[in-house]
Amino acid sequence: MPIDFYQLPGSSPCRAVALSAAALGVEMNFKDVDLMNGAHLKPEYLKINPQHTIPTIDDNGFCLWESRAIMTYLADQYGKNDNLYPKDPKKRAVVNQRLYFDACTLYKAFSDYYYPIVFAKAPKDQAKYEALGTAFQFLDKFLEGQNYVAGNNMTLADLSLTATVTTAEVLDYDISKYKNVSRWLARMKSEAPKYEEYNNKGVQAFKALAESMMKK
Repeated sequence: MPIDFYQLPGSSPCRAVALSAAALGVEMNFKDVDLMNGAHLKPEYLKINPQHTIPTIDDNGFCLWESRAIMTYLADQYGKNDNLYPKDPKKRAVVNQRLYFDACTLYKAFSDYYYPIVFAKAPKDQAKYEALGTAFQFLDKFLEGQNYVAGNNMTLADLSLTATVTTAEVLDYDISKYKNVSRWLARMKSEAPKYEEYNNKGVQAFKALAESMMKK
């Protein structure tokens, strides 16, 4: 039975969950939530998620939000093996660290810099831009001498970070100066299951939205 997945294709956290579900072979029932029209504030949605955020899943009555919590739940509940989310405590800890790095450092730096520009017509903030560069430098360091961010194979951390990095990429952030990130991203674009359907289409939708917002 497919899992109800409340999301928007343009959202980076939603795309991270979709990529993870694809890699795990979990069938999702995609339900777009129209944030502009307040669909996330309706009583039926608040009953599922009182924080009224996306992404959110409803797995036969078990409701969960926060993208990385959803990703790790799907891996634990439905993973056929532990490749994407290792059971070994040390290996899992590294994957978790990279997931938290994405949430609290890279994606935060990205959103701190770009979202005010895109959605509030704020001027570019040099300090925030430099913070984003620092976050990318860390990611580049993580990838030194290895093909994936948390070990010798693709994990949930790679999928989460792919969603974030491609979102920066479509807003014309220059990723080419980070050689390890560039090499890794090319690999992820070719190796992540359903990359085109579950990430690229959504990230292009986000790009179109961002461009339209900045023209208003």
